[in-house]
Amino acid sequence: MSPAGRPKIENPKNIRLEIRLTEQEHELLNECAERLSSTKTEVINKGIQMVKEELDKK
Repeated sequence: MSPAGRPKIENPKNIRLEIRLTEQEHELLNECAERLSSTKTEVINKGIQMVKEELDKK
């Protein structure tokens, strides 16, 4: 019998993060996600990558 559940992935997202936003920040995040046709998580991850790339230039 095969094991139940989802298959193992190479890089699991197992760290949970909770943030607090102002209403304006929340609206900006929602707008970005809608305009990019992506999730809020993907927008945040893209922002992290953009900041990292900017830091690496220095």
